[in-house]
Order: sequence, then C-alpha cells, then structure tokens
Amino acid sequence: MELSVVVPTLNARRRLARVLDALEARLPAVEVVVVNGPSSDGTSGLVRDHPAVDVLLELPERNLNASRNAGLAVANGDVIALLDHGSVVRDEWYDALVAAVESGADVVTGPVHRAVSGGVTTEEREHETVAGRDVQYFDGGNVAFTREAATAIDGFDEYLETGAARDAAHRLAALDMRVEWVPAFAVLRVDGDDLPDRVAENPEGSATGLKYRALGYRLAKNYGVSITVAWRAVRHALGDAASAARAVLGGDETLSSWLARGRAVVPNIAAGVADGLRARHRDRSPARNPNGVSSRMDRAMSRYEP
Repeated sequence: MELSVVVPTLNARRRLARVLDALEARLPAVEVVVVNGPSSDGTSGLVRDHPAVDVLLELPERNLNASRNAGLAVANGDVIALLDHGSVVRDEWYDALVAAVESGADVVTGPVHRAVSGGVTTEEREHETVAGRDVQYFDGGNVAFTREAATAIDGFDEYLETGAARDAAHRLAALDMRVEWVPAFAVLRVDGDDLPDRVAENPEGSATGLKYRALGYRLAKNYGVSITVAWRAVRHALGDAASAARAVLGGDETLSSWLARGRAVVPNIAAGVADGLRARHRDRSPARNPNGVSSRMDRAMSRYEP
C-alpha cells in the first residue's frame, strides 16, 4: 500500500509542528503533502524546513475544502489520508489502516481523542439511516480514502464552509462505498495558542447561519425535496432551539443571542435548499459534486518540494 497524507493548515504553526513530528517518527516512508492557506504565522518556513514534508502547496483561498481537494489532486498514493493541523497520529494508526484497506474498506475512519483536564474525551462512532441509505459519518481530520473512493465522489464540495465531511459521507453511502470505523485508527487532537480561524471569529448568529445553510444544501443536493428530508431539517432546528433555551434559562446564553440564532435558521435553510437543488441539477452523476476536484483543476496555487 502506497500512502499519502494530506494536511490542510491555516495559521496553526505550533500544532502543525507536532503533527509533522509524529508523522516523521511513526510514518517515515509515506508521502506528506501540506496545503497551506494564506497563513500569517510563519507556517511556510516551518513546512519547508521540516524533513517529513514532501510537497508544500500554497493556496490563496481561505477555504478548508479547497485545501483538501488541492491535496487530493496532487497526492500520489493509492490510499490518501487526511489529517487536520492538530491531529497527531497514534502508534497503531498505520497498522489499523493497512488492515482495514486489505479487508476491503473503501474509506477508513476512527476516533479523535481530545486532551482534557484529568484525561481525554473521545469522539464516538456516528452513523444513521437516511432515506434508506446507511450513512457512516467521519471526522474530516482523521480519514483515509482509497484512490477509487476519493475519485468516485470527486473529493469535497467546496460550496460548503462547514459540514463537507458529512456531505461526503452521504455521497459515499449513495455509492455503496464501505466506510469502516476502526477504533485503533485514532488521533490525538492537540490545541495551541495559534491564530483563530475564520469560523471561530464569526459571531454566534453567523455560525448558526453557516450550519443551517450547509444542512439545507446537503439534504437537498443528495436527496432532493421530500417530507422526510424536510422533517430532518425541522428536527435539527427544534433540537438546537431547545438546547439554546436551556442555556438561556441556565444563564449560559443571553436571550438576545438566542433570538439572533433563531432568526438565522429559516432564511439560511431556505438559501441552502435552493443552492442544493441547483447543485443537484448541475451534477446528476453519482458523485453529486459540482464543486469538487475536477471542477477546480485550474486553481491558482504555488507548489514547493522541500
């Protein structure tokens, strides 16, 4: 198995250094591609000097999915893993990946451990059935695709600023791709005192708007319009509203911020649904991705091979 590891990054020099150190120590023979957004913290210098890195791509776009797709486009491996700039691979990670791929998995994912006071907390397996599809979700910062699977879905949908991994999971399910959850395929996600990213800087209402626009988009694009799909969107909104109301009553959120978030829900779902239906019309292929790798082969970027 020839493995490439793609690491998109933006203003996360300290965390990225730990990720690259772990790759050098535990996966010295794999191809490592770092895709750097317009960072302003010295990331480029770190990457060019690091012995683990084979290719550095510099993108002018502040878009995580553009970075993921750029990395997928240049990676040479027959299996391509994606890590985020805070995901440190564990000792068993590589062996778990090899075993899963050899057993026939098209996509491999696993837990993300996060360090907390007194120990760690861990993301659990998340899967559900949607309109007859068995959808296995994955964290976009700890996943590996066979080249055939990555090509079949044409990478990630660059329309989405959030939720692109969930969108990809729906499309993989539509293609009957086998997405395997492997407990040993685990990373430790580290924090750092890096510059905040764009989503973190958004006010609460804007973050809510992005979430619900993405929800409406991926449901409409992947399933069209139906009562089942509409109910899923309503159920999400009602659940979030109830959680926020409890936070207001508990003093953890203000009434004005709750109202601002509520006002962001309906117009953004509607906009997402409209854009999703247009995307569904534009790409009627099984990939359901009019904004994927193949549509952006002309993107502007600089390539360095340290």
